[in-house]
Amino acid sequence: MSADYNSSSLSPSSSSPHCAAGSGAERDHGSAPPCSYTNPLASPNAIPPRRSSTGLHSRAAHGHNSSFSQPASPPSVLRPVSEADWLSQKKQQQQQQQQQQQQQQQQQQAAATTTTTTSPGWLSPSLDNPAVAVMPQQHQAQQANPAPPPAIDRYANDDLQFTPERSWTEGKEKVIRAPFDYAISHPGKDFRSLVIGAFNSWLQVPPASLQVITKVIGMLHESSLLVDDVQDSSELRRGFPVAHSIFGVAQTINSAHYMSFVSLRELQQLNSPRAISVFAEELVNLYRGQGMDLFWRDTLTCPTVEEYLEMVGNKTGGMFRLGIKLMQAESAAGVDCVPLANLIGLIFQIRDDYMNLSSSEYTSNKGMCEDLTEGKFSFPIIHSIRSDPGNLQLVNILKQKTTDVQVKRYAVSYMEGTGSFAYTRQVLATLIERARKMALDLDAGQGKADGVLKILDRMALE
Repeated sequence: MSADYNSSSLSPSSSSPHCAAGSGAERDHGSAPPCSYTNPLASPNAIPPRRSSTGLHSRAAHGHNSSFSQPASPPSVLRPVSEADWLSQKKQQQQQQQQQQQQQQQQQQAAATTTTTTSPGWLSPSLDNPAVAVMPQQHQAQQANPAPPPAIDRYANDDLQFTPERSWTEGKEKVIRAPFDYAISHPGKDFRSLVIGAFNSWLQVPPASLQVITKVIGMLHESSLLVDDVQDSSELRRGFPVAHSIFGVAQTINSAHYMSFVSLRELQQLNSPRAISVFAEELVNLYRGQGMDLFWRDTLTCPTVEEYLEMVGNKTGGMFRLGIKLMQAESAAGVDCVPLANLIGLIFQIRDDYMNLSSSEYTSNKGMCEDLTEGKFSFPIIHSIRSDPGNLQLVNILKQKTTDVQVKRYAVSYMEGTGSFAYTRQVLATLIERARKMALDLDAGQGKADGVLKILDRMALE
């Protein structure tokens, strides 16, 4: 009694012991009496007959005495092909295969004749998108027809000294520099070059040396931004996707460090031991400042204002100081501009912190209130937290690293309530006025302070 109680076993069309009597011939020719057995468990609802894949009714649906015949096969939709047409199609296939073979041979020949010093062109930026790269034909040919492994004798006899002069190519250089080149393809305001030009009114650095210093500072600045964007999990830089979103984190970091050392190599053109010493000293300061900034963010530790100013002096001021010290090493003027450079570094960073939380231009270039999403203890945020230490709302918002626009707006409103934006504006005005006085004292009536004064005017908040 453990039979399968499925629909077929309980339907009226199911076979029964009473209906099984009679030979197959009697069932096929209809000579057996009709079966009068009624299934007591029959369903009150009519069950539709089953159909096979050929469209035939199940035999059980018509009873065992019903006869059926196989339906005629449907007419074929295929038509016979004449021998002439078949031969023509075969000839066309042969011609297509020959053309494909010829194209492959031409690609292989073109790849073989390409010299190692020729740029592959696959990293050349397009007009629409400088980040788009196309796989070189030479690399495609190598993948399609990989070379066999070299013979063992090669390792015993061949020259394996792969010096840069011998094996490094322009194509490989473009691969390593790609994230850096992508970043500089979207230039910023080049503020540091403006500072160098303004201070050169006093220092009068030789043009060749000034060109090297300007280039080195620019390379270091762009390299540091590549790393900053990774460490801050940024999405936009100057209104475009950050480099590591396109090239990946590992390749971007490698490119940034690579270009830092390339800038050191460029600096050797000055033939000044003092220049190398200044370079090492200020890069140490830069990484010290960056490290403390990251530590406060990652441990949710709100620094004091004094700690913040020290960090900015190392991190942001270090880049300004490096440029000025390099210029002084190449100058015969004997003017000490470092204190003014330190002050301009402080003004620049505090203003950047303010604009990050209040400027629509920053919103379009880097995202709305990015410092809140990063969880960064910037100057206005530090003031707001320390204005009311018992209120942990802003600290908890930083902890969340929120991207919610409404939460960010609430945080900005909270900081306005603590007077943090007004305080920041007053501090900036005070520092800018102090820098003006310092520049005029340094100029001593020479009339060479105009460039610096214009820069300070640009940094003033309206």
